[in-house]
Amino acid sequence: MKKIKYLTVIMLLMLCLGCSEKESKDVNLFIAASLNNAVTELAQEYMEENPNVKININADSSGKLASQIKEGYDCDIFFSAAQNKMDSLEEESLVRKGSRKELLNNKLVTISLKDSNTLVTGLKDIGRAKSIALAVGSVPAGEYTRNALIALGILPKSDDVSGITSAQISTALGGAEINECDNVSKVLTAVAEGACEVGTVYYSDTYGYEDRLEILETVDNSLTGDIIYPIALLDNADNTAEDIYDFLCSDRAKEVYEKYMFIVEQE
Repeated sequence: MKKIKYLTVIMLLMLCLGCSEKESKDVNLFIAASLNNAVTELAQEYMEENPNVKININADSSGKLASQIKEGYDCDIFFSAAQNKMDSLEEESLVRKGSRKELLNNKLVTISLKDSNTLVTGLKDIGRAKSIALAVGSVPAGEYTRNALIALGILPKSDDVSGITSAQISTALGGAEINECDNVSKVLTAVAEGACEVGTVYYSDTYGYEDRLEILETVDNSLTGDIIYPIALLDNADNTAEDIYDFLCSDRAKEVYEKYMFIVEQE
């Protein structure tokens, strides 16, 4: 009789363990590189409250992430730094209808090291720098920079600003050395470490670098176009991903975004 009871207990334990394993969830979150600090903090907070959930963050340029999703990479939530990258996924019916929200705003800024003695005051005279760090054209920050240079009359108009090369920019700026970076975080690092004299990043990227970097100019949206961060669920997202999505759009999350110097969209 005792043997039967022991076997029953063991079977119940195995069933419970099996249930726990079954309830364990992995959620893949693809985010623009500029969101990494804020979303990592939020993901850690969520996982502390939901220990059976693991949030896997893939932070890179929005263009690269959108391409990965189109190629079939496993993604549940996409948080982009540009509307056109989200548009391209919607056009291929990869985004769940009705889930897209325009959640955050940002600003493009021209930066240099403090006490660098740069002659640059902003984009209009950025060609005075010996070396410039810029995101590549397929990266939203690179597109916004190219849009601004076109609006200022420094670059010629183009139907596809993402195709404007570093060589073309260098020529337009009188031969300045251009260091092209494949995401905006690398632009920040290039300037913060002194590898380049100036660069263009988002205002939020300067969080934590206030003592090292100087914002030479906050570029007006009339030059860049509105810098809006949309978030959406992918079609394959399950209930757990939906809950994380709701958390990332919550009032609590908005407090974190504001701490990291994003502008929260008013509903």
